[in-house]
Amino acid sequence: MKPKSQRIILVTGIVLVALLLDQALKLYIRTHFYLGESHEILPFFYLCFVENNGMAFGIEWFDKLFLTLFRIGAVGLLGYYMHSLVNQPIVKKGYLASIALITAGALGNIIDCVFYGKLFGYEDWFYGKVVDMLYFPLITNSAGECLFFRPVFNLADSCITVAVFLILFFYRKDLDNSLSNKKNEQ
Repeated sequence: MKPKSQRIILVTGIVLVALLLDQALKLYIRTHFYLGESHEILPFFYLCFVENNGMAFGIEWFDKLFLTLFRIGAVGLLGYYMHSLVNQPIVKKGYLASIALITAGALGNIIDCVFYGKLFGYEDWFYGKVVDMLYFPLITNSAGECLFFRPVFNLADSCITVAVFLILFFYRKDLDNSLSNKKNEQ
């Protein structure tokens, strides 16, 4: 098998597996939990159904339609960037996998925004809420109140976060090289 074919299979596989796992978990939580319901898995890990109407941590700086369209445009650019990386044999597979994880995570949250409002009957197309469920209250006080790590997030968010850390710690040079190659081509 040609190296380019292997790279295409790698990024396609990562995007599809991450996207399927993310959506399966979100659909399970959305259909089996009521809003706000929480189940302790371990003392420091809960499944908790919340919906996020905005960006990270529920921030709402922009109109929901603008935010959804911006996300779609960003994924289009990521797809183009990933396609150009597949065609560069010097790009490390780990860096390529990290970009695929970011793309999968962004796509997972876009699916929620575009379809969930209409699918679950609470809003129109492009105005859905992102389903979050992973909660890790790592440090609590004696009353059980969370003192550290309060955010509730989803698998798509995890894919993006892990990939960004991988790039920052292991593939920063690859990012710099790929961006400088783009500048040289222009």
